[in-house]
Amino acid sequence: MSAATLPVATPAQVRAYARRLVVRHPRYLAAVLGLHALAAVTGLVTPRLLGELVENVRDGRAAIDTTGLAIAGFVVVQAILTWYAYLASAALGERVLAELREEFVDRVLALPLSRVERAGTGDLVTRASRDVDTLGTSVRYAMPETLVAVVVGAFTVGALLLNGPLVALPALVAVPMLVAVMRWYLPRAHGGYLRENASWSRIADGLTETVQGARTVEALGLEDRRHARGDDDIRNSYKAERYTLRLRMVLYPAAEMGFVLPVVTTLLVGGLLYMNGMASLAQVTAATLYAQQLIEPVDTMLSWLDELQLGGASLARLLGVGDVPPDRTPGDRLPDGERLTARGVRYSYRPGLDVLHGVDLDLRPGERLAVVGPSGAGKSTLGRLLAGVDGPRSGSVTVGSAEAVPLTGLPLDELRGHVALVTQEHHVFRGTVRENLVMARAGASDAEVAQVLEAVDWDGPGLDTVVGSGGETLSPAQAQQLALARLVLADPHTLVLDEATSLLDPRAARRLERSLAAVLDGRTVVAIAHRLHTAHDADRVAVVEDGRITELGTHDELIAVGGSYAALWSSWHGGR
Repeated sequence: MSAATLPVATPAQVRAYARRLVVRHPRYLAAVLGLHALAAVTGLVTPRLLGELVENVRDGRAAIDTTGLAIAGFVVVQAILTWYAYLASAALGERVLAELREEFVDRVLALPLSRVERAGTGDLVTRASRDVDTLGTSVRYAMPETLVAVVVGAFTVGALLLNGPLVALPALVAVPMLVAVMRWYLPRAHGGYLRENASWSRIADGLTETVQGARTVEALGLEDRRHARGDDDIRNSYKAERYTLRLRMVLYPAAEMGFVLPVVTTLLVGGLLYMNGMASLAQVTAATLYAQQLIEPVDTMLSWLDELQLGGASLARLLGVGDVPPDRTPGDRLPDGERLTARGVRYSYRPGLDVLHGVDLDLRPGERLAVVGPSGAGKSTLGRLLAGVDGPRSGSVTVGSAEAVPLTGLPLDELRGHVALVTQEHHVFRGTVRENLVMARAGASDAEVAQVLEAVDWDGPGLDTVVGSGGETLSPAQAQQLALARLVLADPHTLVLDEATSLLDPRAARRLERSLAAVLDGRTVVAIAHRLHTAHDADRVAVVEDGRITELGTHDELIAVGGSYAALWSSWHGGR
């Protein structure tokens, strides 16, 4: 399993969480258990009546009509109680499942963005889809059915013992075998299903990478490598699923044996006891029927046991999302200004391999800083640190003047009031254009929304048009405009634009940047630029090379120096 994969909760954590979840609804749980208990008790009267009826027939004093009516009455009452018991179980299961989903969403939203990116989309998507669906099946069906089986089985065993201890013992002949199988199966099933789910995550991750990077795969001729990756992932998933299949091939035959043995043994031993005067015919008949009745709850428990193991593995993966340690420790100090400062900043995506090397930078409030440099120089990484998305490995990135506070020491809602990041990758949420915008600032008026759309030269559909999945499709350029408009509406003091206009054609990008400059006047803007006209219009330009700021000054100053920036400008300007 990859080191970047999100963690998985331990079995002890899963059991503790399940207990907490159950005791949250004591009244619902008591009602469910009470209804199932009543239904079970009602169902246990019929075998007793049939046993007595058989003995009375033998003695020639049977009241068949009366006994038949009584049996019919108990069957009807049992059916009604069972129906209400299952209804109550389903309601409790849906309530529990809703809480599980809400808590999972909370855990996902609390994940550090840097950890999500390192883990990849496949693992998180699989947990949010396949694991949630699997757990839903367990909560809706497996848990209520197993609960019913436990209650019915317990009362049936109790009825067996009350009917007569001697005739009850043969019905328990399969217990040692089933216990032995369970002791073998359970420790192996948990790990097996975790590996199976992890293999699905890897398949999803590989498919997502291949689809999203299809053009790159084709351009670089990586088709064979991606095929090999997919084959390897499927091979590992096949091995994982074969392992759990072998577990079931041991469990289910043992369960089938456990169904047949009690009935046969009860008939044989009960017959011997009756012939030796150690049990009545009524007791033997009732015991045989009770042994027959035990088949259903035992079959239910064993049938759903595999599903519960799969659900437990899914729950462990969902709970594990909450075990990711925070990447920031918010304090109680607030900055006294909007001055952004980086001191001795170093950062690495892998231990021992820094991509930033001791970067120092002072941002003047209200200035527009362009960050330029070759691909892979560390521009985007510096932008993420200046936006507070990641914290430096060493050094500091702070906001404020005399009371400077580390960006990672601010709560996220406070942080986004000071600085925000917009990249070239944007998500359009399903909903209207208005809903996509006002999520940045609830309560924004239509006039304010129209103003920010005008600021980004919006050329898309109207405010009430549904966009996103299932709605009208926006072009990449329109999605970028929408993201920029959302940011303007959020109104942070400092904005980090990481090639935020790269999907627009040069003329549209130029026009948009001029419009934004008017709207963002007075705010600090860090523009990571791939088009150097952005640098030409900036107050200062920072040149990043090999993880260091090698030049810093105005456009004219850097041209006069004749260094790296002048060479970039000459190359870019001359090629236009």
